[in-house]
Amino acid sequence: MAVPKRKTSTTRKNKRRTHFKLTVPGMVQCDNCGEYKLSHRVCPECGQYKGREVVEK
Repeated sequence: MAVPKRKTSTTRKNKRRTHFKLTVPGMVQCDNCGEYKLSHRVCPECGQYKGREVVEK
């Protein structure tokens, strides 16, 4: 089994982890009430999607 000969430095470790980060979800404003919601989903505030009431609020 392969074992590293020397300790991995923090610089090398941090370079490897540069792409390991959180991403912000794509938020858009609701056409009806103006609240932010996830795109292609029903608005949790007013219950509308594409101008139609899907969930009664």
